[in-house]
Amino acid sequence: MTKDWDSDAVRKWLDARGLAARSEQVVAERGGRELQDDCDKASAEEMVCSLMNRKGVADSQAAFAAALAAILERDEYIWRGVYNDTRFDRHVRSYAKKLVKMAKTNTGFENIAHYQ
Repeated sequence: MTKDWDSDAVRKWLDARGLAARSEQVVAERGGRELQDDCDKASAEEMVCSLMNRKGVADSQAAFAAALAAILERDEYIWRGVYNDTRFDRHVRSYAKKLVKMAKTNTGFENIAHYQ
């Protein structure tokens, strides 16, 4: 039996992941050049979470999936603090695809642990 879409849990998860991503960016920034990819990855996660946490997006599974599809249809992504645009775009797509799978199966939104 599939469980009902819990928009509050999804928003709480997006908030938690957005905060964790910002924290991970700070750690990566302090790590210097060798952690720039980690910083881009965390920036991508923050961007996707903030876009998905806009008013109304998480209200239904269909709206959430449509917003993710819109993100994936973009050619490029603009965000602050990005070191490598190509790598960042790849990370955004990868993270959005992860959320597509989570939304499709409606699983994983209960896990708000910092590291996933």
